[in-house]
Amino acid sequence: MNRLFKLIAIPLILMTFASGVSATYLLIPMDGRQKNHLKAYGIAYYVLSKDVEVSWLLNYRGGSFMFQHTRAFENECNIRGVTSEIIADVQAAAIRSEIAQPEINQQDIRLHKPPRIAVYTPSNKLPWDDAVTLVLTYAEIPYDAIYDEEVMSGVLPTYDWLHLHHEDFTGQYGKFWYSYRNYAWYVEEQRTQEDMARKLGFPKVSQMKLAVSKKIRDFVAGGGYMFAMCSAPDSYDIALAADGVDICEAMFDGDPMDQNAQQKLNFQNCFAFENFSLVISPYRYEVSDIDVTETRPRSITQNNDFFTLFDFSAKWDPVPSMLCQNHETTIRGFMGQTTAFNSKLVKSSVLIMGENKPANEARYIHGEFGNGTWTFYGGHDPEDYQHLVGDPATDLDLFPNSPGYRLILNNVLFPAAKKQKRKT
Repeated sequence: MNRLFKLIAIPLILMTFASGVSATYLLIPMDGRQKNHLKAYGIAYYVLSKDVEVSWLLNYRGGSFMFQHTRAFENECNIRGVTSEIIADVQAAAIRSEIAQPEINQQDIRLHKPPRIAVYTPSNKLPWDDAVTLVLTYAEIPYDAIYDEEVMSGVLPTYDWLHLHHEDFTGQYGKFWYSYRNYAWYVEEQRTQEDMARKLGFPKVSQMKLAVSKKIRDFVAGGGYMFAMCSAPDSYDIALAADGVDICEAMFDGDPMDQNAQQKLNFQNCFAFENFSLVISPYRYEVSDIDVTETRPRSITQNNDFFTLFDFSAKWDPVPSMLCQNHETTIRGFMGQTTAFNSKLVKSSVLIMGENKPANEARYIHGEFGNGTWTFYGGHDPEDYQHLVGDPATDLDLFPNSPGYRLILNNVLFPAAKKQKRKT
């Protein structure tokens, strides 16, 4: 009897051991124990690129990642300086069981494939950097740089996620004319843009940018994910609202603007904003009163500039929950060509995910359009409070745990999940 038991027990033990080894998991914690939050997103992307599913554990230890363990994945974490924990399958099952409890505000979102990423950015190097390309490079997440010519050629449907460089879609070159019109980089920027407009068959840069804006709108309507920062969000909406209306003065497009331009704006064309007023003067470093930087008295200084992320239900509102995953809920503010959005001008249908409520400033907003979504994030660089023209790029090795940059990377991974609509 004992011999028979041994003959049966030994294979069972071996099978159990083998099963335990093959079913171990790697947990990438995203709470305060994580050494490098930003590169952790790159690990998640890397694992997805190897056709391995990743669990994004919303609100569990700061929005942790979990996936099947391999020595290669473990080594990659070590090489990139990302904190990881090897756990057994029973531990992974216990985490999922805990998360599944209805009274717990957590959710297990499965990420299935790495999104194909495009960054709308000019090929000629500008004298300032873009926070998104900066963090994508740092996190080792691949992307393609595209610009007006590529957009107009129809490449957008081949991508899942599009970031808009801190662009001025109104065709006014960021309203830099007054301060920088004699600088070599400004002269070259205007010449390059005008050459491209002529090449694509447009008499004005503003008309080319409007056509590009419509292509982007079609991309979102067709199911794409669009993310924009700094001057891109408000100038994009303004360009759509001014469809068929000349809002550029002569130094920008060669002829005067329509004197009735304000009355002709169509706010229904906009993704996020309504009832805004154009800033007509070419001497003002603003395109409208959507941005709060200069258009109204702003008592906020660097010492008291903060915004708060909303706490969404992970089970009922998984989309904003994904976009707000963080190890901190209060984020330091930062300036930009567009610093923050006047809350009074944000459409009621728009979801505000981060705001400075006492100042009526929305910093991080989201919405749906057609089958796709868009997210707007105010400010230029989350770790450089007032990034000026000519300033060097931020060294992200100094800010590996930046909560402000984490919001960007949440958006990058968001398309890897199956499409989900907000529940109402």
